Amino acid sequence: MINQANNTTTKPLNQNRMKVIIEFSDEDAVSDAQVALDGSKWKFAMWELDQHFRNEVKYNEKLPSEVAEAYERLRDELREILSANNLQME
Repeated sequence: MINQANNTTTKPLNQNRMKVIIEFSDEDAVSDAQVALDGSKWKFAMWELDQHFRNEVKYNEKLPSEVAEAYERLRDELREILSANNLQME
């Protein structure tokens, strides 16, 4: 919607909202529901792990080079696993 008086564009309040309904077919699906709901927690946990490795390599001057190389390989492997599952860290 364009406001002609001051040439600004406004969006309806609900334009950026999304409603998601997850349904499970049997009563034993409580754990499946929890797994579905915990997706963002898993994403954040993987991001924190990646950032830990990154920060150690970048800022820990006492980190042995062999450990730094291992952290870099772990970061690469983590990203490859995510990519193979059509997931992204960012």
